[in-house]
Amino acid sequence: GTRSAVLNTEARTVEADVLSRRCVMMRLVDFSYEQYQKALRQSAGAVVIILPRSISSVPQDVVRQFMEIEPEMLAMETIVPVYFAVEDEELLSIYEQTRAASASQGSASAAEVLLHTATANGFQMVTSGAQSKAINDWLIPSVEGRLTGLGGEDLPTVVIVAHYDSFGVAPWLSHGADSNGSGISVLLELARLFSRLYTYRRTHAGYNLLFFASGGGKFNYQGTKRWLEDNLDHTDSSLLQDNVAFVLCLDTLGRGNSLHLHVSKPPKEGTLQHAFLRELEMVVASQFPEVKFSMVHKKINLAEDMLAWEHERFAIRRLPAFTISHLESHRDSLRNSIMDRRARIDTKALIRNTQIIAEALTRVIYNLTEKGAPADMQIFTDQMQIQQEQLESVMDWLSSQPRAAQLIDKDSTFLNTLEYYMGRYLKDVKQHHVKADKRDPEFVFYDQLKQVMNAYRVKPAIFDLLLAVCIAAYLGVAYVAVQHFGLLYKMIQRLSLKTKQQ
Repeated sequence: GTRSAVLNTEARTVEADVLSRRCVMMRLVDFSYEQYQKALRQSAGAVVIILPRSISSVPQDVVRQFMEIEPEMLAMETIVPVYFAVEDEELLSIYEQTRAASASQGSASAAEVLLHTATANGFQMVTSGAQSKAINDWLIPSVEGRLTGLGGEDLPTVVIVAHYDSFGVAPWLSHGADSNGSGISVLLELARLFSRLYTYRRTHAGYNLLFFASGGGKFNYQGTKRWLEDNLDHTDSSLLQDNVAFVLCLDTLGRGNSLHLHVSKPPKEGTLQHAFLRELEMVVASQFPEVKFSMVHKKINLAEDMLAWEHERFAIRRLPAFTISHLESHRDSLRNSIMDRRARIDTKALIRNTQIIAEALTRVIYNLTEKGAPADMQIFTDQMQIQQEQLESVMDWLSSQPRAAQLIDKDSTFLNTLEYYMGRYLKDVKQHHVKADKRDPEFVFYDQLKQVMNAYRVKPAIFDLLLAVCIAAYLGVAYVAVQHFGLLYKMIQRLSLKTKQQ
């Protein structure tokens, strides 16, 4: 947020020569970082970026360019408020009229500029909201649930994690379809599939499954950090205490023909995490040869302010963990962009990636490879197949609403719906609320994330000046005319008297 969000200034576009103390309007299709910096350098009163109704209608090169610019916009400290608005006919009309008025300022003739400036219609942009204030206490809500394995209390636990929050340059426009709506969609589908397997004694595995939808993921995985502290440091009874087989984090799984298993430390042979890696490789090679699979090893850099992937939170606590994603690098701009919308999700890729993860996870939990199951044997078929309609509807629901961390509180409809959905398939489902550690990383949230901006049609100040001059001239002419008329009238009277006397 910005502390200078309240606005009352005249509209201009970047074509104008002078932008100081003006509300500069830009369309996404014409947006460039150079123009944006020009407005900031000239101390514009505000910047309004107009987004199209459908991101899918925007050329891909424009989308990619803006996604690359977003981190720069976020990193640049500025007191100029930046607004985003979705276009409609009225807003486009305002923009076009403002653009025509701004472009005319570059005319060759000073007289033409003066005349056009005096006669053109302008717009005064005024916000009606209050000044933004810092939020002192911010709660991070998360949701957890479990499926208890068969065979005793000391069973190994497989933890499946995905963060639900999204991030972008504008919180109310951060829908996060791929990052990380796709991860939550896969987590919920895995919960549904394994709940069916765990319903029958014949297919009830000897592993506990712990599902965790974490909050504050875009802020250094704050929800996961505090959840681990509560389960490892402040309790004597937790599935995370003793026997964690591995932690599987799901992140950005809705596109592409590649899958990458990100690890902080390569798994050793003979461990369950190494077995999962081998199962993933085998499932991809035998059933989905079009997919490029690889393991990406990146050590944790504690000197950096932000961790790269969610599994690093678990690795720091010495729990074996990895993240699976179609992105090869954590620095991909897709992870933090308002351009990450539903239209960019490839449903076939999402279903395929869900299938790959479910197949590999099942083969590990039930030890199918050691039992002689062929590599190309598909487990989730017929009545147990992945339900495309349900996966799509969950994806639609997730990507239809902004999920920026500062918009989600413990009473939000989104969180209650997520808890209800997980409760359909899992046991002991509950919300987990913690206060954010604002020093890791250092951040401050503000309220007033949504403002109403009114555009009032006005004449420019010079119009009032010229109008005053014209009125004064008119009154002057009228005064002179009256004076002359009075003299003429007296002269006529004198002539009339002389005529009578003669």
